[in-house]
Amino acid sequence: MLLKNAQVLNDAFEWIEADLRINGETIGEIAPGHDLAPKEGEQVFDLAGCWVLPGFIDQHIHGCGGAGTEDGTIEALDTMSRYLARQGVTSFCPTTMTLPEEKIASILSTARQAMEQGLAGAYVQGVNMEGPYISPGKKGAQNGDYVRNPDPEEFERLFAGCGGIIKLVDIAPEQPGAQQFIEQVKGMCAVSLAHTSASYEQATASFAQGISQATHLFNAMTGFTHRAPGAVGAVFDHPSVKAELICDGFHIHPAALRTAFRLLGEDRTIIVSDSMTAAGCPDGAYDLGGQTVFVKEGKALLEDGTIAASTTNIGQEVRNLLAFGVPFRQVLKSATINPARQLGVDHITGSIKIGKYADLTVTDKNCNPMQVFVKGRPVEM
Repeated sequence: MLLKNAQVLNDAFEWIEADLRINGETIGEIAPGHDLAPKEGEQVFDLAGCWVLPGFIDQHIHGCGGAGTEDGTIEALDTMSRYLARQGVTSFCPTTMTLPEEKIASILSTARQAMEQGLAGAYVQGVNMEGPYISPGKKGAQNGDYVRNPDPEEFERLFAGCGGIIKLVDIAPEQPGAQQFIEQVKGMCAVSLAHTSASYEQATASFAQGISQATHLFNAMTGFTHRAPGAVGAVFDHPSVKAELICDGFHIHPAALRTAFRLLGEDRTIIVSDSMTAAGCPDGAYDLGGQTVFVKEGKALLEDGTIAASTTNIGQEVRNLLAFGVPFRQVLKSATINPARQLGVDHITGSIKIGKYADLTVTDKNCNPMQVFVKGRPVEM
């Protein structure tokens, strides 16, 4: 398969005029100057006037297109997969809510099956466990009935039971047992600060212990003020820590987004949707982790007004950030190579390089997806 006449964002996240050949699942050739000739019988895509970007990666997503991770079925994951591919997302981490152990185990089993048999659109990188080891006081839209203290033995059972497909696990580091949890788990997957009442000092200590990122920065954590920098200030102050950001313009004000992207720099920011079932669907009432969420004008709220998950997607967030004035290079890295590095898959995806999967999003010059390739396969738009 040959992609001709496009502008390609290369592995250094610089523009080149190039032809690109796909060999099976991977990128076989990148030829600056558009000098690749089609082979006999080769399918050719003429992409004159288009951009070829690395496929977007969503490492934190609960649902979309009317389906959710906690549905616990291959059919639901396939629906999510198809919807995501149409938005330019080529891989994702289905994300669990705060649930009983047996329900989480069932979701993990289904996700592993999806990884083994494949899906029609975007593929599963692994699972993100957002709950249940969070602070009751910062649970947000998580179900408080199932919140519990960090339990490394429970986590190890879940990890072993699914064949190690958990890529991220959240924790409130001020909760009892957190230090032991971090020590035992940090070698198994990335541990993320989330839904936490931790002070600046407590968050700082947790980074030294092994927490490597913050889940949806600003949301469900102690904020940044001039005398109490909180968990947000601790993230800003520690260059080893990455930060997820929901970039719908509702969860975080555009001015705060510009500030965060500027302070964190282009290698520490990770765009996530944190979307729920309602993404891509009409306004109405939806279930999220056993709680009813009301969606009006695309904003998802619990009955008491608590902000729940989003209804956005990575493609829309990329366009939002560009409109908000965040630099293009940082925006694209934050949707591609940065999550790939955090998930430990940057050797196979996250940028356009010979030998990596041909996970590609072809867009117009406003970053609207026109064609998407997942492991070299063109998906239905």
